[in-house]
Amino acid sequence: MTTAQILQDQRQHLAGLIEAIQRCVYFLDCSAREVPWPLSGEHLSQHKKDNGLFEALAAVNERFAKLQDTLGSAMRHSLILSGEQADSFIKVLALFEKYGVVSSIESWQLARTARNLAAHDYETDYDRVAEHFNTLRSLMPEQLVMARRFVHYSAEQLGVGPQGSDFAEEFKAITEQQNHNPL
Repeated sequence: MTTAQILQDQRQHLAGLIEAIQRCVYFLDCSAREVPWPLSGEHLSQHKKDNGLFEALAAVNERFAKLQDTLGSAMRHSLILSGEQADSFIKVLALFEKYGVVSSIESWQLARTARNLAAHDYETDYDRVAEHFNTLRSLMPEQLVMARRFVHYSAEQLGVGPQGSDFAEEFKAITEQQNHNPL
């Protein structure tokens, strides 16, 4: 395999990750629209057998996590193409904070902590469940803005866009809305 082919393969991989980011944003937004925000423990208790509500909440949980995981993978991978060295993810975050993609390392860590709590906590106290989902909801605008900034960074700095355009229009509309009217 030639160096040019290796570079092309790396660019294609990043393009696939960018398309995955756009898809994650689209489906996270779709799921979030199915939930009557803000949630209360009382509302969840009253609707504890509402399968549609709890499926939407499960989807918000999973799609929030998937967006953050995919964005993290894409940021790490983009450094290969940019020639930057980052042997730890905290260094990846520091570089992307410097580039203006990540608002702050702390904002990323806060979202990561909320995401991890959801993955390991099987809470039955509806007030705490509502608090968790309201926290995710409050963190969504920043995650969506970071996704937008990363896609812009990849296009401007690396000349790499999404592999396909299936989610491009919706991604743009959703993330532009976050820039002008945070949730």
